[in-house]
Amino acid sequence: MQPWPEGPVADPEAARERYTSDLGASHKALREAIRADLPVAHVGLGIVVVVSVLVGLFAQPAAGALVASSFAALFLAALAVMLLPGN
Repeated sequence: MQPWPEGPVADPEAARERYTSDLGASHKALREAIRADLPVAHVGLGIVVVVSVLVGLFAQPAAGALVASSFAALFLAALAVMLLPGN
């Protein structure tokens, strides 16, 4: 446990505001780090389609569908994180 910068008689409201501000800055940095641009997303989609078709041709169609669905789940999770409301 770290001591508060204000000492033992710290204002709890100021500490709460500082915590909220730091948390918002942390969330903003995380959103910026995982941000994806539209052209990059389309390249990723193209790669997934090609890999899914190749796996479907050389292995089994079910395997290609499994690859496509797992990447779709990954993309949806990334989209959900990007669209989360933040401070």
